Amino acid sequence: MQSYSPQNPLKLGTRGSPLALAQAEDVKARICSAHKLGEDCVEIHTMKTTGDQFTDRPLSAIGGKGLFTKELEQGLYSGEIDIAVHSMKDVATILPDGLMLSSVLEREDCRDAFVSEKYGSIAELPNGAIIGTSSLRRKAQILRQRPDLKIVEFRGLVETRLQKLRDGVADATFLATAGLNRLGRMDLFESGIAHIIDDKDMLPAAAQGAVGIEIRKEDVLLHRFLKPLHHVDTYVAIIAERAFLRELDGSCRTPIAALANVENDKIIMRGQVLSLDGAKFIEGSWKGSDPEALGTQAGLELLSKGAADVLG
Repeated sequence: MQSYSPQNPLKLGTRGSPLALAQAEDVKARICSAHKLGEDCVEIHTMKTTGDQFTDRPLSAIGGKGLFTKELEQGLYSGEIDIAVHSMKDVATILPDGLMLSSVLEREDCRDAFVSEKYGSIAELPNGAIIGTSSLRRKAQILRQRPDLKIVEFRGLVETRLQKLRDGVADATFLATAGLNRLGRMDLFESGIAHIIDDKDMLPAAAQGAVGIEIRKEDVLLHRFLKPLHHVDTYVAIIAERAFLRELDGSCRTPIAALANVENDKIIMRGQVLSLDGAKFIEGSWKGSDPEALGTQAGLELLSKGAADVLG
């Protein structure tokens, strides 16, 4: 088993955003608790990723998946860090050579939250209201429900987005419930500014709400060391969702949603692809026992029904 000490700490890599740091601190605490280590046995290294550097433009204009992971993966290759902690929805469906997903933490609430200081729900929004979002998935899903709404680009930290709402840049926005929970922002729900959206009304992004730990494949002992943090049902669910995404060639440039749950050793998954304006969509639901096979089958089925034409 791996041995870490203040003189030889485990080097944990993360982005430097408040949410990424909260996730990294959670992973650090879990490692220290599982192996009865002092806090100085795990060292957090923050890295600025491509997605962090360009905050003035849509993610879809910068590139696809990997915008928030590439620099961390380079840190793994160079040995600057031993593990990289990611929000799994940001991780490319095919990992770089020599790297592997070692452990996945138990999933947080994966649903989206509607956030507004003026209105309590999507239904309450007046005709022509302005929605701020940088997510093509959320944009397509909201326009599918409400084609009358106007969408504006909206990126930044939680406080930045809240201030934009106060400044009248938009009437409402969407945030991941998992992120608000991890940041301790339950006050937004308690005050009525944020409201959880049922996943039947807005299907989440694949792997939303899940945190994963990436390592070098050669680090077999480290993989065993991280096993106490691994949540099998979450792992099975996101493997199915990521296989679905991979089959459809999903990236930040494509509106695709997927959600799998494990119930009595069976995987139940729903998936959806939409056109950018939400006018066209194809969706389905599937059951199976092999997550990789289920996600692949689901993706192929939607492609056979014309998903490629919908995605454009």
